[in-house]
Amino acid sequence: MKKEYVAVGKTVELAVERGARELGVPVDKVTYEVIAEAKKGFLGFGEAPAKVKVIYEQLPVDIGCEFIRNLLSGMGLEAEISVEDGQDGNKIINISGSEAGVLIGHHGDTLDQLQYLVNLAANKKVDEKDEREYTRILVDVEGYRAKREQTLRSLARRTAARVLKYKRSVTLEPMCAYERRIIHSEVQGIPGVMTNSIGVENNRRIVVYLDSAGK
Repeated sequence: MKKEYVAVGKTVELAVERGARELGVPVDKVTYEVIAEAKKGFLGFGEAPAKVKVIYEQLPVDIGCEFIRNLLSGMGLEAEISVEDGQDGNKIINISGSEAGVLIGHHGDTLDQLQYLVNLAANKKVDEKDEREYTRILVDVEGYRAKREQTLRSLARRTAARVLKYKRSVTLEPMCAYERRIIHSEVQGIPGVMTNSIGVENNRRIVVYLDSAGK
């Protein structure tokens, strides 16, 4: 999404700074077109300010951050937002603050829903000429996802141990696709057991069972 603002200033640089300020972004995030150079004039006559068109091209992650800020403001929550690069060109938006925990929900349910909405907003095409590539955005709160991943990997190992010990399949509670991938990944490295997903939509579960080929 592109935002533009026509600004004036004593110099082109000052006009650009003003335009960026009005758009609410740092100067290094904008480009600009000079509409008119500043004129010094003579004895105070004929002086004219510089006039520029300041352009801010919002990236998907910027739109995602704006979506979250508006949500936080609407909920009356105070939190800080930071962005870092993830794997495969993905972006991670981190939300931190003493009040941010309410965004997590039970086993991250609320956080997953927030992430879904952020991705919808961030990757919405403005028009048919919008050729932006899809950017997958991961939303995290206070490092929850890393902690949850450790918990799930531990669960996967314990479950695999039970299956190997008692020679019986174990079905886990319903999980989102992201969490199921973690379980599948962890169990793949354990000889003698395999995994499979059953169920539909929000009721998808993982079954951990003996690898018949390894009997």
